[in-house]
Amino acid sequence: MNRLLHRLALLFLMAFALLTTLMVTRLALGQVNPPWATPVTTLACFLFAVCHACARLGWKPAVTLVVLSFGISLACESLGVATGWVYGPYVYSSQLGPKFLGLVPYLIPLAWFMMMYPSFLIARWLIPNGPRRWLRGLILAAVAAAVMTSWDLMMDPLMVQGGYWTWLVPGPYFGVPLQNYLGWWLTTFLTFGVFLLFWPGQIETGGSAGPAAGRWDGWAFVSFLVTAVGNGVAALVNGLAGPALVGLFAMGPWLLLGWWKALATGNFS
Repeated sequence: MNRLLHRLALLFLMAFALLTTLMVTRLALGQVNPPWATPVTTLACFLFAVCHACARLGWKPAVTLVVLSFGISLACESLGVATGWVYGPYVYSSQLGPKFLGLVPYLIPLAWFMMMYPSFLIARWLIPNGPRRWLRGLILAAVAAAVMTSWDLMMDPLMVQGGYWTWLVPGPYFGVPLQNYLGWWLTTFLTFGVFLLFWPGQIETGGSAGPAAGRWDGWAFVSFLVTAVGNGVAALVNGLAGPALVGLFAMGPWLLLGWWKALATGNFS
């Protein structure tokens, strides 16, 4: 089963990288991407993350994380759109497809998971194991949430410019309210916090947990890298140099440190 999951994960990762490259190339050539491009690319990365998680974490923890990610992010996003709480007042356009209760596109929770998962793996490599499991769990959830939120520093202004959603009260960060980033961190922290309550064994599964602990994590790091580079190039092409630079400098250190820590253990592939 794991061999099949590995093959499917690699297939979806390659599809995601290819689609991202094609989308960015079209933008650089001054062409408009077709309406299906963003949903299909997001779906490819989501399916990669699901397959990878099932192989890396085990299918029961993976399903738990998918369900929690989908449910909590959809609930927070729905509350946010309906009330303006959590992230600030905003509305989604119709570009991302059908919406839950007419509020949040169903594609959005998939995007949350596709980046939550590699953020979690990166954080697990960065946080050393210790005698107090509960404390490591809190730190792990907090760091993973920070890694995840670093993506939105670049992604949000780009998606707003693309017309995918609109901030009703623009904020100081390239038009994005600062509350949005606190909301992102809290949503992700809550997701990982609940997940680790269900599966406390996942707290200590890091770089020092065994000879195969780091195997396949490089693929998840690549998905994080492709997202960062793809969004960064798209932002630059669309005249958003500020968010592109901030986002790349925010995401880059997490990725590089996690990758370096994994490589340093000698059990990473």
